[in-house]
Amino acid sequence: MLDILENITKGKGKKGDIEELEHLAGWTKKGSLCGLGKTAPNPVLSTLKYFRDEYEAHINGVCPTGKCQDLITYSVNDKCIGCTLCVQKCPVDAIPFTPHEKHFINTELCIKCDACRAVCPEDAIDVR
Repeated sequence: MLDILENITKGKGKKGDIEELEHLAGWTKKGSLCGLGKTAPNPVLSTLKYFRDEYEAHINGVCPTGKCQDLITYSVNDKCIGCTLCVQKCPVDAIPFTPHEKHFINTELCIKCDACRAVCPEDAIDVR
């Protein structure tokens, strides 16, 4: 179950993974002799019951909350005033130093640390 969940959060989930999780969780409950084994799948089953749409979104390559690093990208929108605060905070130099111009983020270098978004005074960093 852990492998399937990790694949889903990394954007490598595939059709049928949700059903496989339900199947494995059900058999884990039925086949366990102790209380721990009978209750271990409950978090998975509860999240499948109440947040199934989020599982499906992840399988389709979208993280609705913007927290799964493998499924998000950072970009600069038109609110950017070129203050360079994001450039100064970027630990991997993914944003070129261009004062007073709209910045851009090199997505190949970006490690998605969120430092640029946190310091931007104009809310010019989008996470998608």
